[in-house]
Amino acid sequence: MVRKIKAKLVLQLRNQGLSGRAIASAQGTARNSVQAVLDAADRLGLGWDDVEEKSEAEVYAALFPGRGVYESVFAQPDWVRIHTELARVGVTLKLLHQEYVDATSMAQATMSYDRFCRLYGDYTAVSGATSRVGHKAGRSIEVDWSGPTMQLLDPTTGERRKVYLFVACLPFSRYAFVEACLDMKQESWLRAHTAMFAFFGGSVPRLVPDNLKTGVISHPKEGEVVLNDSYREMAAHYSAAVLPGRVRHPRDKSSTENTVSHVATWVIAGLRQETFTSLAQLRLRIRERIDAYNREPFQKRVGSRLSVFTAEEKPLLQALPAAPFEISTWSYKRKVNANAHVVWAKNFYSVPFSHIGALVDLRVTETMLEVYRRDERLASHLLLPATTSNQYRTNEADLPEGRSFQAWDRARIEEWAARMGPATVTVTAKIFESVFIDEAGFDAALAVLRLSRRFPPARVEAACALALRGPVRSPRYAHLRPILDTGQDKTGHAPEPEPDDGGYVRGGAYYAGGTR
Repeated sequence: MVRKIKAKLVLQLRNQGLSGRAIASAQGTARNSVQAVLDAADRLGLGWDDVEEKSEAEVYAALFPGRGVYESVFAQPDWVRIHTELARVGVTLKLLHQEYVDATSMAQATMSYDRFCRLYGDYTAVSGATSRVGHKAGRSIEVDWSGPTMQLLDPTTGERRKVYLFVACLPFSRYAFVEACLDMKQESWLRAHTAMFAFFGGSVPRLVPDNLKTGVISHPKEGEVVLNDSYREMAAHYSAAVLPGRVRHPRDKSSTENTVSHVATWVIAGLRQETFTSLAQLRLRIRERIDAYNREPFQKRVGSRLSVFTAEEKPLLQALPAAPFEISTWSYKRKVNANAHVVWAKNFYSVPFSHIGALVDLRVTETMLEVYRRDERLASHLLLPATTSNQYRTNEADLPEGRSFQAWDRARIEEWAARMGPATVTVTAKIFESVFIDEAGFDAALAVLRLSRRFPPARVEAACALALRGPVRSPRYAHLRPILDTGQDKTGHAPEPEPDDGGYVRGGAYYAGGTR
């Protein structure tokens, strides 16, 4: 058919001396089609020089004006209204096509659903509007780290520190958020999300991150995605599900990928002449630049990111929870000790005694510590200050009846020492006198008392008495253990130190100016 033939190429080949039959053979085209092009060109007096600078479409239109142009017999939908309605949750092209058919079928012929979808795609391509088949208002947020970074200057040392940019985007309106962070670790990732939800003023059902380890542990081609516990917990707090994009498929989160490139221009390049000495100062300027970015009018659409977000998307966001998410850290497979306590940061927290010997998981926030075994929470405690050590947080209900499960204190240590003898009491007392708080002496005093597990208590008492007669003011485990190992406690005295005959000592006359 003539509609498929390249008319400009036919004229070019004839100008090179080929006949119509040769052109048809070389191009695999019907001779009648080639001849129709040549006849039309001869009739209009068009040669190769006349069409050399024109495109194929222009040459074809000049040779066959009006061919292929026709007016559709189908009723034309209101594509602007279709595009607006498709943004609403639950509205699909199938539903809108049915409404179109119901409204116009009595007056005019209606197009099929396939044609309806194809023409909607043509409308979005021509108008520059973003197709809303895959993006619904208030349904998802795409998040990622920006590749390009910024810097902070230390005014004292002159050193520069790298600053990373967290970028989030609502795909429907392209409304963007950027947060500056000092690193890309777990806590910064979660804090940036908390700030993002506060900035948007609402939440969405879907979070679409990249497959970084602070959010996604593994994303296999087959099977379930394994999420980071803290990230999943944060998403659940805001009633959202984490649906990461596929590995090496950036188009799964194309909105944020596009926004990242814009951030490089609007934020990084826009602030390149300014110097920042504090993170708060940098964040303030970034907010100002992003506000300007969101207010910038679209090039191919009506309005701006801010206007579309305010009018169409913000009313559809989910309400935020009453309290923001509290950042937490997880520690796995901690063993419950024989005293029904688990250790965290050099302090002890009680667990119900029925779980002694079990492996538990700890969830730690800025103020609380929670103990979990599988999905069951076993205990919760107020977190002890980071400056303390060897302190106990004990729920009495976690322990069975009996003194052995109670936390150690000075009175309990002195009671144990008294059962062994007065010399042991004196040794433990001297230990407590040498420290600034009682808790700092617990470990040293207990180390002395626990020698009775390896040696008879009477020998430990004798070793304490012997050590107290020596030059050491406050004997400890390091002094008592050699006495017990060598049996000095049995003889009642330590061996005399051996004289050192290997040195030479100058007498007083030397320093008094006598003969050398």
